Amino acid sequence: MMEKKIKVLVVEDSSLARKIITDILSSDPEIEVVGTANNGKTAIYKNDILNPDVITMDIEMPVMDGLESLRNIIEKNPKPVIMLSVLTKHGAEETFKALEYGAIDFIPKPASNLPLTLKEVGNLLIEKVKTVYKSQIKIPVKQREPEALKSEENKKSEKDVVSIEGKEISNKVIGMGISTGGPSALASIFKCFPEKFPSPILVVQHMPEGFTKAFAERLNSNSGVNVKEAEDGDKILPGCGYVAPGHSHIKVESRNGEKIIKLDRGSKVSGHIPSIDVLFDSIADNYGKNAVCVIMTGMGQDGAKGILKVKEKGGYTLAQDEETSVVFGMNRVAIQMGAIEKVVPLGDIPKSIVKVL
Repeated sequence: MMEKKIKVLVVEDSSLARKIITDILSSDPEIEVVGTANNGKTAIYKNDILNPDVITMDIEMPVMDGLESLRNIIEKNPKPVIMLSVLTKHGAEETFKALEYGAIDFIPKPASNLPLTLKEVGNLLIEKVKTVYKSQIKIPVKQREPEALKSEENKKSEKDVVSIEGKEISNKVIGMGISTGGPSALASIFKCFPEKFPSPILVVQHMPEGFTKAFAERLNSNSGVNVKEAEDGDKILPGCGYVAPGHSHIKVESRNGEKIIKLDRGSKVSGHIPSIDVLFDSIADNYGKNAVCVIMTGMGQDGAKGILKVKEKGGYTLAQDEETSVVFGMNRVAIQMGAIEKVVPLGDIPKSIVKVL
C-alpha cells in the first residue's frame, strides 16, 4: 500500500507560475498539491483549512505579501515554508528576511540571469519538499528579527560582541559549514565578532549561485569582520570572512609562504557544490592543528567526513547542538562519527571559537 502523499499548498500570485509549480510538484507520485493561493491572506486561510505538510511561498503578492503571510503562519499555525525567490538585490534581501522570520529554505525562480533551467529548478523544488517533509524540523512558534539586524544603531551592541581585546593576530583559521537554517544562524554569529578579529573565517553555506554574493554583503554589513564572496586568488587574511560562491568549491592553497583561496568549478561532492567536505579537507591539509572548524544546522551529511579529518590532523572541532538546529542532520552525523570535540548551542559558538583562539 502506498504511503500517505506529501500535501503541499502552492502560494503564487501569477496564474502561469502557479500552474507550472503545481504541474512540477504533481508530476512526482509522492506529492499532492492540495490547494493554491494567489495572495498571502488566502494562504493563511487555506493553511488553516487544508492543513498542508509543506507550503511554497512567493514573496511579491497583492493584498498581503509573502513576508507578512509567513510571519502569521509561523506564529499561529506553523508549517515548513519554502520561499520562491527572484535573483535581484531586493529579492535577495527579502529572501534573507523570510529565512529570519521562520522560512525553512528557498529556491530561485527560473530567470535569464540564473544558470538553472526550469527542469533543474523543478528537480530542486521536489527535492526540497521531500527533504523538508521527512526531516525533524523545529519550527519556532514565535519568530523575531535578530536584534543585531533591526537597525544600524544596534547592529553591534556591546552585550553581543565577544571581547578579544589585547589578542594578537592568530595563526589559526576558522572553517564553518552550514546548510538549511544557515543564513539567520550565521548572521547571529557574525554580529558577535568584533573588529580586528585575529583569524580568517572561511564559510560554506549551501546556497544557489547568485545569492551567495548578496548573503556575504549582508553578513559584512552586520559584523566587525570584513566579509566578501570568495574569489579565486584571494589572500586569506586575519579579520576577513570568505563565503564560498554558489558555483564553486572553495579550497586553501599554500603559495610563496601565503595562504590563497582556490575556486574549483568541479562536480558535486557529498551531493553539493560548494561542498563543506572539500573546504574542511583543504583546511585540514593546509592548517593541521591550527584549524578550528564548526559544523552546523543542515540536511544530509556534507562536512561530516571533512571535519573528522580536521580532528585527526589535530584541529579543534565544534558542532551546533540539536536544540538550536533548524535541521539536526549534518552535525548529527559528525557527532555520531566521533568527529566533534564539543557540542554547543548556537549562542555559544562565537565565544567557543574565541576561547580556542
